[in-house]
Amino acid sequence: MSTTTENGMGGPWSTSREKTYKKTTSSALKGAIQLGIGYTVGNLTSKPDRDVLMQDFYVVESVFLPSEGSNLTPAHHYPDFRFKTYAPLAFRYFRDLFGIKPDDYLYSLVNEPLIELTNPGASGSLFYLTSDDEFIIKTVQHKEAKFLQRLLPGYYMNLNQNPRTLLPKFYGLYCIQSGGINIRLVVMNNVLPRSVKMHYKYDLKGSTYKRRASRKEREKACPTYKDLDFQDMHEEGLYFDAETYNNLMKTLQRDCRVLESFKIMDYSLLLGVHVLDQNQRDGGEQGQAGGDGRRPVAQRVLYSTAMESIQGDGKAAEALTTDDTMGGIPAKTHREEKLLIFLGIIDILQSYRFIKKLEHSWKALVYDGDSVSVHRPGFYASRFLKFMSTRVFRKTQRKSAAMGSRKSWPDKKSKSVGSFYCLFLGIYVSLNSILPFKEDAYFHPGSEVVLTGDSFIAGR
Repeated sequence: MSTTTENGMGGPWSTSREKTYKKTTSSALKGAIQLGIGYTVGNLTSKPDRDVLMQDFYVVESVFLPSEGSNLTPAHHYPDFRFKTYAPLAFRYFRDLFGIKPDDYLYSLVNEPLIELTNPGASGSLFYLTSDDEFIIKTVQHKEAKFLQRLLPGYYMNLNQNPRTLLPKFYGLYCIQSGGINIRLVVMNNVLPRSVKMHYKYDLKGSTYKRRASRKEREKACPTYKDLDFQDMHEEGLYFDAETYNNLMKTLQRDCRVLESFKIMDYSLLLGVHVLDQNQRDGGEQGQAGGDGRRPVAQRVLYSTAMESIQGDGKAAEALTTDDTMGGIPAKTHREEKLLIFLGIIDILQSYRFIKKLEHSWKALVYDGDSVSVHRPGFYASRFLKFMSTRVFRKTQRKSAAMGSRKSWPDKKSKSVGSFYCLFLGIYVSLNSILPFKEDAYFHPGSEVVLTGDSFIAGR
């Protein structure tokens, strides 16, 4: 899929060896992406706004961009290529829903150089980040692009109901054709902002089969760990206040229900952890700033941050991001270390098709079938949610409640007094059962007997 060639070109996060994807250099691919999106989005602005119709999900627009240019397209120094745009009106609606104006979309993707990211996964995909930290461009396989096309009507319905979601926000689907090669691309939201240093990064599936980062991955400057690594490094989990925890789990449950309805499995939770206390010890070191230095410190797209994705009732509102949290969700460790959590569900374009069923059946014969990552959608969602709610995310217990529970236990003095009264009452009841009852002025048969945490009180 992707290889590297000796070339000094590439983004600031790439190595000195330029990657190639399907025999296309990364620099040529980035240039074609920016030219194609620049033309198609600019051309779309001339089309009037209207309601999205069912046929809009299946429209494919195509334009040819020769290197010498044409009456409609500019000249460029890349090989001739054809640029296809899938469901342009539908994706325009998605961008409008998240408050992305055409000019801002063009500025992010076209006016500034794209930053090439290293890929921790095994898919071989290339990832590009826009300089303003807003969008990720990912190369996808033909089957993934085709699955996203089929998914669009249901995705449209879900976004209308719940724009606040941890599912990927897709803003565009494109294809570059050149020399008999098709390179498909999807534009989506960026989960982990570069302006915040991620001290830990995890790809979590709720599975234990081979879910540990490789030695090569661990040697990276910012490795992506997996499920077993998380259990070793955060054995007690991450703690949230009750309201945040409930909002987070409600969002995850709703998103998993949607994925299960589409028969999607093998997705992950991308989790970034920023340790505030460690950041202060390091002298307030932040992640890399990008672009021309004029980028706002926080992401501007509606519902793009972790905090926005789990808060509120899903109606349009002002961005909830502040300079202090950068859109992260406040959390703590069991040692009371203050954290900011950034998260989102990724890799949702895997359906439980025949090949995946075969993969699960084969692995289930060799290993524990319930521990492997590939599984039927219903079981996968249940295991995913159980892992997140019990191993990863936990609810902070209020100190007042904890103190109250401790106070409810009687001290030694109260225990001794209580024991005396219990003994007295036992003798009294025994004698009363064998002797004629004689009412006295101090203890009446109708008196209440009350047992409290401090002492046993009779006759009150």
